[in-house]
Amino acid sequence: MALDLVTIPCLSDNYAYLIHDAESGETALIDAPEAAPILAELQRRNWTLDHILLTHHHDDHTGAVADILAKAPAKVWGAAADAHRLPELSHSVQDGDTHALCGEEMMVMDVSGHTIGHVAFYFAQSGLLFSADSLMALGCGRLFEGTAAQMHASLSKLAQLPPDTLVCSGHEYATSNAAFARTIEPDNAELISRTDAIAAARAHGRATVPSTLSLELATNPFLRAHIPDVQAQIGMSGQDPVDVFAEIRARKDRF
Repeated sequence: MALDLVTIPCLSDNYAYLIHDAESGETALIDAPEAAPILAELQRRNWTLDHILLTHHHDDHTGAVADILAKAPAKVWGAAADAHRLPELSHSVQDGDTHALCGEEMMVMDVSGHTIGHVAFYFAQSGLLFSADSLMALGCGRLFEGTAAQMHASLSKLAQLPPDTLVCSGHEYATSNAAFARTIEPDNAELISRTDAIAAARAHGRATVPSTLSLELATNPFLRAHIPDVQAQIGMSGQDPVDVFAEIRARKDRF
């Protein structure tokens, strides 16, 4: 049985996620931007929180941990490499670790780039990837701490997961990301269709996440730096995909 997944809007444009194993009753929260909507969702579903999984140290992903723990004591998981700037951890993890959680095997993936020590959590059985600010809907996180080479390597690693993986990212940035992506691939039919779908979803107040990895591979410019048509579009035919990625990221920073 696949895990129950709940997407929770927080702050102005963040998302937190709850996963729940109906058989065991075990529940985990991925990132903690804001306590009130998370606690309300737990209460509404009558779920008891067992774990908080933190992807990286930024306050809009960790700031509500103390308030949540005050009402829902839970074990806190995060990267050993980031432990000095995360809330106090019950479990420190690193790239390649696997743990039994919510009735499944959870794999930890280092996806440094946005920050150093950023991790993603992958649940293969349910096909869920919690990527926060690494791979995002039609985008990737700004390079605050890491290099373009690091982020490209992280995204390339995620791109190897099964295409039907659900990418549960950390922000509602799809509208602006789509507008930028169209400047890179204006004639990409799947991107044009996705842009229309995003506009319709937002017009009705619906989230644009999770997305599928297959859709990201077809439309997300940050996963497409190796594609000749993308390279040609930005005048970098035949160049190293890392350099192409760096140019795309720089253009997004100025967009």
